Amino acid sequence: MPWVSAKEKPKPKPQDWQINGISAALDDGYDKVKEYALYQLGEYNLKDLKSVGKKPEEIAQKAAKILKDEKVSPDVRSGAAVALGNLGSAAANYVPDILNFLKDEKVDANLRSRAAVALGKIRKLELKEVIVILNNVYEPGSLEYLDWRFLTYFLSGGTEEVKTLLKWLGSPQVVPDKLTHDEGVKTLNVFLQVCNSSQGLERLRNDLAKQISEVTTNKNVTWKLQNIVLLQNHYSNLEQVHSTNANAVQSAIDKLKVWRWFVLARNTILIHAAFWLALIFAYPKFPQVQAIFFWNPWVRRILGIGYVGFLLAWVPFLRRKLFEPFQPSLLADAGLDNFNDKTYFPESRVKIPNSEEILPVTTALPSIKGQIVLEGDSGLGKSMFLRHLVKNSQRILVYLPAQKCNKGVIEAIQDKLHGQAKDADFLKNLIYSGAIDICIDGLNEVTADTRAKICQFVESYFRGNIIMTTQPLEWTPPSTAKIYYLQPLEQQQIQEFLISRQPRLPQDAKVQGDDYAKACTNYLTEVLNNQQAKEELNAAQRTLSNPMDLTVVALMLSQGKYPNLFRLQEQQYNLMAAEYLKEWNQEFPLKKFSAAVYQMRLEDKQALPADEFFQVAMSLSDEKYKMVVSRQWQDKKGEAQKEWYFRHDKIMDFFLVQNFLGETDAAEGLLVDRMGDPRFRGVYFLLTTLLEIDAAKKLREELIQYAADTKDNTVSNTFVQLLRTR
Repeated sequence: MPWVSAKEKPKPKPQDWQINGISAALDDGYDKVKEYALYQLGEYNLKDLKSVGKKPEEIAQKAAKILKDEKVSPDVRSGAAVALGNLGSAAANYVPDILNFLKDEKVDANLRSRAAVALGKIRKLELKEVIVILNNVYEPGSLEYLDWRFLTYFLSGGTEEVKTLLKWLGSPQVVPDKLTHDEGVKTLNVFLQVCNSSQGLERLRNDLAKQISEVTTNKNVTWKLQNIVLLQNHYSNLEQVHSTNANAVQSAIDKLKVWRWFVLARNTILIHAAFWLALIFAYPKFPQVQAIFFWNPWVRRILGIGYVGFLLAWVPFLRRKLFEPFQPSLLADAGLDNFNDKTYFPESRVKIPNSEEILPVTTALPSIKGQIVLEGDSGLGKSMFLRHLVKNSQRILVYLPAQKCNKGVIEAIQDKLHGQAKDADFLKNLIYSGAIDICIDGLNEVTADTRAKICQFVESYFRGNIIMTTQPLEWTPPSTAKIYYLQPLEQQQIQEFLISRQPRLPQDAKVQGDDYAKACTNYLTEVLNNQQAKEELNAAQRTLSNPMDLTVVALMLSQGKYPNLFRLQEQQYNLMAAEYLKEWNQEFPLKKFSAAVYQMRLEDKQALPADEFFQVAMSLSDEKYKMVVSRQWQDKKGEAQKEWYFRHDKIMDFFLVQNFLGETDAAEGLLVDRMGDPRFRGVYFLLTTLLEIDAAKKLREELIQYAADTKDNTVSNTFVQLLRTR
């Protein structure tokens, strides 16, 4: 038809006489004249009509009248419809007339289609207007009564809501195969507007219910939590009309509710975990956090909802954080400030349990795994190895002298946690889970009762990582532990060890560098001379194979002295005592100091009574002798403290033995009373060289008799071997 394509042609600017002619022709009584005039009118736009002084509204009035005139031919009326569309907003007053015209089923479908197109050009219809039209022309379930040209108008000339609505009404072919979440929300929002605006239009509402159900259950749409209100509104509407499609909507709502609770639970857990994670990072710097949240059982269990304590025990990172504030205290007794790992001799060897294989101790025990007993004679380097392990470990460790475990191992660890770890059960769980490695040094230096407590603890926490050191003694080791036997140095290692001591020699040593190395070689050549008696050679090798005694040899050689292998500690003491006399202008108080040391051993104390023996401690700690070492630390008030300790139990044994010498009843009584006390076994070994030969032989017989009675020959066997050299 000519007016369909007319809008595609360039519109000429009209002349006054042309507009006047068109206006007059619309009043003409002949259809052909009107048709031609309307055709001509379609050639011009609204702006051009206004430019020639004619009111477009007047022309629109005439065109609308022609459109409704049933006496006029359909072609002329179609031209009127097109003309109204071209007039645009000038024909706005006639929109209600055009809407009523569209509802008239007696009017030709093609003519209504033209009117629909014109209506779209005048203005876009809103959803409420379309609902009224649909209720009059729409038959639920099909588009038979809705001309496709009429549908085309709504898709192109209606609002976006109108377009969305018409996509879902009628034939299923117009429903999108795939629907995104945003499209689904948009569609349901339109449907909600239709439901709210279609009260009384039951045909439309009933058919709309099916479409709501289809959108809600569309497999391509995943509804989000914020859509619950929208779905609930639809459910309420469907319930009002008693639609069976309400069940589909309710199912979608139920799924979202379950998901909402899941998200709420998840968010709650994340917030809770973030709170505790923030606490664990603040934990090292704030003692209040330590005491209130982590080591308080009730707060940790209730506020931690059970899982916090579990994670603290089993997550390595959290375990490290938990013990981080206490690291200095946990390792204080290791004396790492006086330990130079570069001077540690890593070639000491151990015998592997249940095997004849002998390996370097650092190879056999690179870390603490499981339960280990490291057994070896005094001076073989058990404590040095523990300090080496502690120094190089990346794990949380606690170093405990066995004397501090007299109340129990748990109690000893709690003391190192500054009183914060009041929850002993939690600490036990941490130990059982392997959260903290435990080093217990010197089982032979404590009473049988303390040793029993330690063994009981080890067997109770068989999954923990625990290493213990001891000299040979008659005891029952924990059944869960493996025993590694530390070996004496071999002859080749002796010289290597002596040379390796150079970094630890005093800075003012008289013999250093190549001279020191030469002195070591000459000394070893002389004392290990094969021309001497076999028993003397064996005794010399036994002493030199002991790293502690060999360290004393190194110190003496560096001072230009000749070490006496059978009286090393006595020789070292005499050198120190001479220096003491020179420095303090008085004799060294050997008897008084030895009595104090004896009392220390009985009470299982380690620190020297420095307040009473300050001058003694200063001389013993001289770099030339290194008989004691000092350790500095802070007490609970943050005040600096300093204590002195014997560098090795062999040095302590020298002062202990002074209480056993002499012909007094007290000395003789001690010789008998302390035979079964492993804390004094080193004293008896020293007595083999310090007692008169007859007294030594008498003591030998008493030790043999004691061994026969008690089945404990750990002291008597070594005593007999040492006494042979005399």
